[in-house]
Amino acid sequence: MIRPPIQPPTLAALRAAATRITRLAVRTPLVRLPLDDSPAEIWLKLENLQPIGSFKIRGASNALSSVSPDRLRHGVFTASAGNMAQGVGWMARAMGVPWSVVVPDHAPETKLAAIRRLGGRIVAIPFDRWWRVIEEHRYEGLDGYFIHPVCDEAVIAGNGTIGLEIIEDLPDVDAVVVPFGGGGLSCGIAAALRALRPEAKVWAAEVETAAPLAGALAAGGPTTVPYTATFIDGIGSRSVLPAMWPLARDLLAGSLVSSVADIAAAVRLLLERSRVVAEGAGAAGLAAALDGKAGTGRVVCVVSGGNIDAARLIAILEGRVP
Repeated sequence: MIRPPIQPPTLAALRAAATRITRLAVRTPLVRLPLDDSPAEIWLKLENLQPIGSFKIRGASNALSSVSPDRLRHGVFTASAGNMAQGVGWMARAMGVPWSVVVPDHAPETKLAAIRRLGGRIVAIPFDRWWRVIEEHRYEGLDGYFIHPVCDEAVIAGNGTIGLEIIEDLPDVDAVVVPFGGGGLSCGIAAALRALRPEAKVWAAEVETAAPLAGALAAGGPTTVPYTATFIDGIGSRSVLPAMWPLARDLLAGSLVSSVADIAAAVRLLLERSRVVAEGAGAAGLAAALDGKAGTGRVVCVVSGGNIDAARLIAILEGRVP
């Protein structure tokens, strides 16, 4: 099936989403990272403080609020490593709608346990098969309405409400660094900043073991890159989704790639200096900013989530890379 091109959210759509999600999503704080020797004035947008521990509640709430009840009569499902599943589950439970999630077989237990608490049905499959669900927007054997975790304009608009809040709290922001999974978060935020502060740059944060946007920017289009699973499970894949490539290319300033070790160090620093628990993806932006890759000035790092397994967090605090 040929799908129409995804359009970036307008300012009106972003503001409508902000109103629509107020009942379920938290307006998270923007706090200064207390470091004297950093290359920039670093601020943290704490999406790990959402009720589900990640920003995904924004896009999921906006998407499900936009769907007619008739289309949900057979339930709803999504494909997710864990955070989008919790967003869909939180909203589906509030609506009394049955829900399921297709997860990659390396999804962390912390996120799987949260899915179970929300009453979701889990279908675990190998990563390559799971990625095909993302590409094909379907999974045979599951009925119901499919909420795509990335390629859904309502999801992108819900994510983009973070950008509205950043501008309200820090109007003279110079750069925002956003973890890049599929591009729905970074492109949503970038659409908001383009409308309200176009001189600010929005960077994608990636990990060197799976950096599809960096590969696509170098090749001039989506291409296959090496993929190695790590504890940084919320970002990284083998390729940029073709549907998201035009938005990422046009809205983002580029990709900032960090090592697994540097991201682990950023997780540790967040806890030690700000008492912030972040999962690997949530610390990817900070790792890039600490390395000076996002430039000087006022830099906001989006801490996208805090759903990290306790054993992995303990290993990081002990100075190891899980």
